[in-house]
Amino acid sequence: MEKNFKKVYNFNAGPAALPLAALQKAQAEFLDFNGTGMSIMELSHRSKEYEAVHNQAIELLKDLMAIPAGYDVLFLQGGASLQFAMTPMNFLPAGKKAGYAMTGVWSEKAYAEAEKLGEVFVAASAKAGNYCSIPAVEELQYDEAAAYLHITSNNTIFGTQWQNFPETGSVPLIADMSSDILSKPFDVSKFALIYAGAQKNLGPSGVTVVIIRRDFMEQANKQVPTMLRYGTYAKDNSLYNTPPTFSIYMVKLILEWVKAQGGVAAIHKRNQEKAALIYQAIDSSEGFYVGHAEPEARSLMNVTFRLANEGLEKKFLDQAKKEGFVGLPGHRLVGGCRASTYNAVPYESCQALQELMLAFHKENA
Repeated sequence: MEKNFKKVYNFNAGPAALPLAALQKAQAEFLDFNGTGMSIMELSHRSKEYEAVHNQAIELLKDLMAIPAGYDVLFLQGGASLQFAMTPMNFLPAGKKAGYAMTGVWSEKAYAEAEKLGEVFVAASAKAGNYCSIPAVEELQYDEAAAYLHITSNNTIFGTQWQNFPETGSVPLIADMSSDILSKPFDVSKFALIYAGAQKNLGPSGVTVVIIRRDFMEQANKQVPTMLRYGTYAKDNSLYNTPPTFSIYMVKLILEWVKAQGGVAAIHKRNQEKAALIYQAIDSSEGFYVGHAEPEARSLMNVTFRLANEGLEKKFLDQAKKEGFVGLPGHRLVGGCRASTYNAVPYESCQALQELMLAFHKENA
């Protein structure tokens, strides 16, 4: 690192903070990867050197998430937004309906895309309360004839998160886990399909990870264009065409970092500790800071809150910016403040934010 390098407190919602160790490893290997005399970005995706990276990333994810046999890990492009359309294109046949749990903007977008391609219904919704909660599992309304049930596991804009996942029996469960994948242990076998844009917990932008059960994939519509079929990627180990090689390389480095931290359970414990620092500052403020999410639905990844008025919020955010905090303004659709505390955000950054919040409260109460 250069002598004048200054690391900020990065609370960006995505692209988000990456582990310093992974960035340093990438920097060290940037010009000459593994003695090839080339950058990883210059290697052919058909080369044995790149293919080793590709396969290591897949195996690391399978290991860290305890992905059962019978599932494939795929690398796609287009972000979660493309998955909003790919999912119904492949798995919403004529004569069937797909259910969507509405818990925020991203589930609304997923629903809107599916609505263009087939019949959909709202299985449950938290919209009436301005998405401050997550529907109880028993509130979900669907029957065994549903093509699938879709949920968004964490809601970046409103700061809510599913604490428990539904048991859907014979109905395939599909989840957009873009903002909390790899943040806590869970049973992958509950899901037929999981997708996640990498740019929160898995890596840089440019790659989307899909975890799909093979027997479910075999039910997909065979008339979907080649590049929009999950089977295309599974058949060729996500090497049908040129994948986003650098992004996948970074995913591998970040998965190695997660493993070195003690795995997903250790990461989850630290995520709980980090989020608790900020929620404590909110809860102890006697209403000076007001959290958006109901306590039982609070996200460990995105802590959302407001102050008494926009003038005070602006003052707080201006002071935070001066002190080296980045990414704290809330989403443009809702305003307020948001601290995204993804896996790679250091505990020390959350501690510094807590100290700032406590000091600002004391000075402005």
